[in-house]
Amino acid sequence: MSTVPLTKFGAEKLKTELHRLKTRERHDVIAAIAEARSHGDLSENAEYDAAKEKQSFIEGRIADLEGKLSSAQIIDPATLDAEGRVVFASTVDLEELESGEKVTYQIVGEDEADLKENKVSITSPIARALIGKYSGDVVGVQAPSGVREYEVIDVRYI
Repeated sequence: MSTVPLTKFGAEKLKTELHRLKTRERHDVIAAIAEARSHGDLSENAEYDAAKEKQSFIEGRIADLEGKLSSAQIIDPATLDAEGRVVFASTVDLEELESGEKVTYQIVGEDEADLKENKVSITSPIARALIGKYSGDVVGVQAPSGVREYEVIDVRYI
């Protein structure tokens, strides 16, 4: 199994979700199944079917999280020394050349990506274009509207 890159924050977030699923959600669904069973005939019991389906989802998610965490390569951005180069977990300040719009992204693992928090997946087109670049470099990113060019303003490891 290949390693899954995660930032320290992303790994903690997954561990928190796993703990919640194992300690709270799993017990709640077991109680819901027991309650539905007490209503009698299981062949026509919608509550039972829904509870079993939820249990299946929870167990699948637990297995998924355990697999990812067991093969995770956890990277703390604060300990990186990439000499100003854009690498996984770095935070990059960009300026779009055409509009002058400035944006900041952190390059994170697939499970951590969230555009609302300006966190882009390592597999995204913009992250792939940025990896290995330095401040002052210009990168072209294929977007749905065509190629957009960005200048790397700053690279930080926070």
